[in-house]
Amino acid sequence: MGGRFGGGSTRRCNPREFVTRPNEVTMRLDWQKLHALAREEVQTTLAALPAPLRERAQVLPVTFERHPNAALRRDGIEPDTLGLFVGPEFADEETAALPLPPQIILYLENIWDLAEADEEVFRDEVHTTYLHELGHYLGLNEDDLFDRGLE
Repeated sequence: MGGRFGGGSTRRCNPREFVTRPNEVTMRLDWQKLHALAREEVQTTLAALPAPLRERAQVLPVTFERHPNAALRRDGIEPDTLGLFVGPEFADEETAALPLPPQIILYLENIWDLAEADEEVFRDEVHTTYLHELGHYLGLNEDDLFDRGLE
């Protein structure tokens, strides 16, 4: 994606993995609980990174939103997007003249829906989505991420 979002990249729900069960009642967690679970998982993921990578990743802001807003959807971001990296990649940060600083956005309600209201699956998806978007910040493309199991 280009435009005002710079080097933006997304991780979306894979429809082949997302199966809806018509008779299943999906429990909804409240926003504060989703936010706390996601924040905790990102911190756990950061702590497990090698020191040089962890130091770089700790300064990259992570924003938690329910789902992509209308402006992002108008710019082509799909409503079921799980995460988004916006801004210049690490290698281009010093020279980029983009209006937004680099950041990762995680769309928690979309991740919760993909996890089918299972907290353990939700945490796993937050972990994977965070690493996927961090990979874009570090300059990895979709093929590189796929090769690392972060599709």
